[in-house]
Amino acid sequence: MLLGTLLALSALAADFTTDVAPLLKKRCVGCHGPANANSGLRVDSAAALLEGGYTGPVIVPGKSSASALIERVTSTKSSFQMPPMGARLAAAEVAALREWIDAGAKHTEAAPVSAAAPKKAKHWAFEALSRPSAPSAQGTRNPIDNFVFARLAKEGVAPSPEAPKATLLRRLSLDLRGLPPTPQELQEFLADTRPEAYERAVDRFLASPRYGERFARPWLDLARYADSDGFEKDLVRPWAWRYRQWVIDALNADLPFDRFTVEQLAGDLLPNATVEQRVATGFNRMTLYNREAGVSRQEDRFEQTVNRANTISTTWMGLTAGCAQCHDHKYDPISQREYYQLFAVMDSAQHEDIDAPMPGELGPYLRAKPTYDKKRADLLAEYNISTLQAAFETELIKAIRKPGDNLEWDFWVTSCTAMVERCQQLWLTAPNERAPRQAEMLTDYFIANVGPDLPRDTAQLDKIKALRGKLNELKAPLPRFTQAYVMAADPKAAPTHIAIKGDFKRPGVAVQPGTLAVLPPFNPGTEPPRLAFAKWLTSAENPLTPRVIANRAWQELFGRGIVKTSEDFGTQGDRPTHPELLDWLAVELREGGWSLKHLHKTIVMSATYRQSSNTRPELKDRDPENTWLAHQNRLRLPAELIRDSALAASGLLTPTLGGPSVMPPQPASVTALGYGSRKWEESQGPDRYRRGLYIHFQRTTPYAQLMTFDAPDSNVSCARRRPSNTPLQSLNLLNDPVFFEAAQALAVRADREAPKDQRLDYAFQLALGRLATPIERERLAKYLDAQTNLVTKENSAATLLPAEPLLAPWVGLSRVLLNLDEFMTRE
Repeated sequence: MLLGTLLALSALAADFTTDVAPLLKKRCVGCHGPANANSGLRVDSAAALLEGGYTGPVIVPGKSSASALIERVTSTKSSFQMPPMGARLAAAEVAALREWIDAGAKHTEAAPVSAAAPKKAKHWAFEALSRPSAPSAQGTRNPIDNFVFARLAKEGVAPSPEAPKATLLRRLSLDLRGLPPTPQELQEFLADTRPEAYERAVDRFLASPRYGERFARPWLDLARYADSDGFEKDLVRPWAWRYRQWVIDALNADLPFDRFTVEQLAGDLLPNATVEQRVATGFNRMTLYNREAGVSRQEDRFEQTVNRANTISTTWMGLTAGCAQCHDHKYDPISQREYYQLFAVMDSAQHEDIDAPMPGELGPYLRAKPTYDKKRADLLAEYNISTLQAAFETELIKAIRKPGDNLEWDFWVTSCTAMVERCQQLWLTAPNERAPRQAEMLTDYFIANVGPDLPRDTAQLDKIKALRGKLNELKAPLPRFTQAYVMAADPKAAPTHIAIKGDFKRPGVAVQPGTLAVLPPFNPGTEPPRLAFAKWLTSAENPLTPRVIANRAWQELFGRGIVKTSEDFGTQGDRPTHPELLDWLAVELREGGWSLKHLHKTIVMSATYRQSSNTRPELKDRDPENTWLAHQNRLRLPAELIRDSALAASGLLTPTLGGPSVMPPQPASVTALGYGSRKWEESQGPDRYRRGLYIHFQRTTPYAQLMTFDAPDSNVSCARRRPSNTPLQSLNLLNDPVFFEAAQALAVRADREAPKDQRLDYAFQLALGRLATPIERERLAKYLDAQTNLVTKENSAATLLPAEPLLAPWVGLSRVLLNLDEFMTRE
C-alpha cells in the first residue's frame, strides 16, 4: 500500500508527533493529500495508522511481528513490498520501526493536516449560466442570427442566401419528422406565398406524431436502448419496447425536459407514482445483463451500476466521469470519491417488472384471463405440479440457505439467480405471500427447469415436457398484456463503498450519494437521494445540463454541436465555437419551461438554419468544417432514416406509431452468428415495413443495415453518431431486400398515381422532394430506354417485378433514384 512507500525515509525516531508525522507529511501529503482516497487511511495521523485502512490495522501496538507495516517493508515480493521502487529501508530504519511498535506505538497526536478545500475549476462549462446580450447584426430573424452573423462579420464573411423553398421543406421534414415531405405537402408549400408559410410548416411538423419518433432515436442512443441482454446468451427482452413507447409519447406531448429527467431517473419515487412514471425508469434498465450462471451476481450488479453512472454522466452532464472509476480523472476535476458518490445515487435501486398495459389491452385480457386461469390450473393439477414444485422448492431453499451442502442444487441456485430477477428473494417468500404474477413466473420456471432430481425419472420428465407444450398452446391466443422493466427503491440497500482501483472485490471507504465539487452543491434533504439528484440536474443553479441539452438540439439540426464533442464538455473536449450563443440557447431552454419543441422551433426559425447548404469555395481553407456557420451543412441521413425514406417514397411505409419491435428481412448469416439456436422470426404483413426505430436490436447480432450505416452498438451511451462512407453501404442500398422492394413499389406507385407522361417526374419528386432539371430528366429517360432494352433482351421482367412485368424497366430507374447521394442526404 501507499504507506510503505511513505516510510522509505531516513531513520524514524520513536516519537510519532515530532519525528514520524513530519516525515510522512513531507513524503505523502505533497503528492497525494493527507488521506488515501481509496482506503480512507490518513498518513498524517498515528491514530489512523492504528485504526487502519480497508485491509485492517497498519500497526498493532506491542506486536511488530503482526503489523502490516513491518510485513510490507521486509517483504521481497515485487508486487507486495514497500516501497515498490527505489532504495529499500535500511536495517536500522526497520529496527527503529519495530522498536516504536513494540514499545506500544506511543504518540501525542498533533492536529492532522487538513485537506485543502476543493477549488472551483475555471472551465467554461462549469461557469454560472446567464443570458448574454445578442450583438447587433444585419439580416437576422431571431437572436440566434445575431450571434452567428456578428461572428461572420468579424471574419469578413457574408451568410449564405436562403435555400430554395423545396429544399427548405425537405430539410424541415427530415429534421423534425425523420421523413421526406409528400408531393402534396410540397405542392401546397410551394403555392403558399404568405409570409407565415414557413412557420406554418414548422408548427405542422412539430405537432406531427412523427416528431416523437424522430427525436426518440438520438435519445435512445443515449439510453443504450436494445431488445436483448448482451453478453454471450444475449437473451431477448420482450418488453424493452415499453420504455421506447414512453419516450415517443413524452416527446410528442412535449413533456418538459426537467420532468423528462426526473421521471426517467426517479419516476418510481414520485408521490403516487403512475404506471407511466414508473415505466420511464426503464432508462436505467437498458444496461447489459450477464446471464451466465457462473458470473458473480454482485459483480454484474456492480458493472450495471457503473454503466448507469457513466450513462447519466454522458447524457445529462456531458462528462467522461467513467474515467474516474479506478482513479482520479486525469484531466477533469472529478475525483474517484466523487465518481462513487455519483455511483451511490443509483446503487440503492433494484430491478422490478410491472404490468404496464397499453390502451385497449386491459378489456380483452380481463375477459380472456379467467378461462385461461382455469384451464391452466386444470393442467397443473392433472400433472401434479404443486407437489412436484413443492419438493423442488424445498431442495432449492436448502441450497440457498446452506450453500455448499449439495453442489447439484447449488448449480440450480446460481442458474436461477442469473435468469430470474430477485430469484432467491422470491423463492424464500412463502407461497401464500407471493403476488399472482410472481407465483406464475416461479411455476413456469420450475416447469422449464425441473432441477437435478426429476431427470432421473424418465417417465415423469416426459410428462413435464408434454405439459410445456400444452401450456404454450394455451397461452398463445391469450390477448397481449404488456409489462415493463423498471427500477424501484431497494429498502435493504447496502452502503456504497469506493472500489479500490475500480475492483468491486476491494471495497474502500463508504460514500454517500453526491455529485462533483465543481458544480453547485447537492443536498437531498428529506427526499430520497435519487429523486433529489434528478431534480438537481435541472435545477436553476446547475449550468451544465442546459448547456449539454441545448448543444444536442443544435447537433441534431446542424449535424455538429456548437461543442463538437457533445459527449465531453470537459477540458479535453472541444471548446464551443459560439459560446455566447450556446449560453443563450441554454437559458432559452430553461426559461422556456424546458420545452424541447420550443427550442427546436427557435432554431429552425432562424436565418442561420435556413441558409443554403451549397459549399463556399472561398472558405475551403479558412473554415473547412463550417464552424462559423456561413452555410447549412449537408448531412448523410442516419441509418434508420435512409430506410424510412425509401419506404416513404415508395409508399410501403407502415405508419403505426409505437408498439413492439419488428424483424424485417436480414441475411441468415447474421442470425447464425448469435448464441444457440436463436431464430430471426421475419415479420410479415405491415410490420415488415415499420420505421427503422422499431427494428429489433439484438446486441450480439444487430440488424445489418443499421450497423452498415453507423448505428451505435447500444452497449454504452452514444451522444453522437460518426457517419462513414464505405463500399458496403452502396452494396446494401442496391441489394438489401427492403431497398429492392422499395424500388419495385416506387415503380408501381409512379405508374398508378401519375399520368403516363409524368411518371418520371413524379418518381423523381417522390424520391428527392423536388422536380428534375431538364438535363436530369433527359439522362433518366435515356437510362429508362436502356433498361427496357436490357429487360427485353434478358427476358428478366418477371424476375424484377412478377406482379407487374411491364413495369420492370421502371424498377431499374427507381433503384437509381433510391441510390442517389441526394436521396440519402439532408441538404
